[in-house]
Amino acid sequence: MTTVDKELVQADVIIVGAGPGGLTAALYASRANLKTIIIEKGMPGGEINNTADVENYPGFKLISGPELANHIFESAMAFGAEHVYGDVEKIEVEGLTKKIHTSKTIYQAPVVIVATGANHRKLGVPGEELLAGKGVSYCAVCDGFFFRNRHVIVVGGGDSAVEEGTYLTQFADKVTIIHRRDELRAQKVLQNRAFANEKVNFVWDTVVEEIIGENNVEGVKVRNVKTDETSTIEADGVFVYVGLIPNSDTVKALNVTNEEGWIVTNNQMETSVPGLFAVGDVRHTNLRQIATAVGDGSQAGHMAYQYLMSLKD
Repeated sequence: MTTVDKELVQADVIIVGAGPGGLTAALYASRANLKTIIIEKGMPGGEINNTADVENYPGFKLISGPELANHIFESAMAFGAEHVYGDVEKIEVEGLTKKIHTSKTIYQAPVVIVATGANHRKLGVPGEELLAGKGVSYCAVCDGFFFRNRHVIVVGGGDSAVEEGTYLTQFADKVTIIHRRDELRAQKVLQNRAFANEKVNFVWDTVVEEIIGENNVEGVKVRNVKTDETSTIEADGVFVYVGLIPNSDTVKALNVTNEEGWIVTNNQMETSVPGLFAVGDVRHTNLRQIATAVGDGSQAGHMAYQYLMSLKD
């Protein structure tokens, strides 16, 4: 389908991505009586849907990720924001107008808020791609059930690795966390919980060099980074949590990202392009949490209104 054949849809504010940041931005923008459209290619809520339990979001002592995602989505829709499914191919800027291209539609607005989040970084080792979905996973909540009474490996040492590793113990007989350093980077409360769990085992100063198996994961080849000694650990599954890659390809041509691909903004969530904002995990920031994404979204939704009012002055 050519550009001329595509349907053209106008709005005041278009939000790309329906994670907590994007949904909160939609809440604030629509509440300010702005015509607001959220474009999302997956389930509303983003990464929250892949989190078993959330215990650090204000107002909820403990709540499941999908349940919290649903609460935020319902709030975002309360003031007339429109939610549409679509995979954004590119974002263009023509003067004060931004154009968001999907396969069938061009959405056009003076304000665009990018809330596209980030994807899990892959190890990039032999066997990882071949065995993806056959024992290699990036989501414990999605796939943990399939490893009941099995041995699984978790690669990483941050919050996600330790938290999801502990979560996996409700299914697996044994969880081995492999970390390239000799201490974890995760929050102390998560570390203490993992250390106290008899099912969790740690392998320090070690990297995975290959995931072994033909039809399913059978184990990993590892190397100790201090001794250079190699060995094999048998396992039925490998869960990878070694960082994030920003989903910012649609705006890289606009020169709003840093060398690593994170979108650079000021404290008002403004990029260097007037009327283009970014929130949540795709933004260059030190902390990526549900609460910080919500804060970003409220700021961006408010600033979207301020920006549109400035165009009328």
